[in-house]
Amino acid sequence: MAKDRLQLHEELCDVLGSRNVYFQPPESVKIKYPAIIYHVENIDQKFANNMTYNKDRAYLLILVHPDPDNDIIEKLLFSFPKIRFDRAYDSDNMHHYVYVLYE
Repeated sequence: MAKDRLQLHEELCDVLGSRNVYFQPPESVKIKYPAIIYHVENIDQKFANNMTYNKDRAYLLILVHPDPDNDIIEKLLFSFPKIRFDRAYDSDNMHHYVYVLYE
């Protein structure tokens, strides 16, 4: 598992097989597809003795692909130990697959 966001970014590029991975892209960025778009969703903190003893950062990942039968859908699930598939939807003739990844 990645230790920081930049390592995670590189691992996502490896899974996708391209550099079309975007972290919190502004609206001005022209996204090339297929792509993975991700952002920080949550930080899950565990407390003991009035202190944080563990925290897991959660990223919301969206795989956007023109092919509904692409192999990246499952490849993401096998590439990260703390990932779960959340939902899928179609928009603008593109297939969107949403995951939550804890780091």
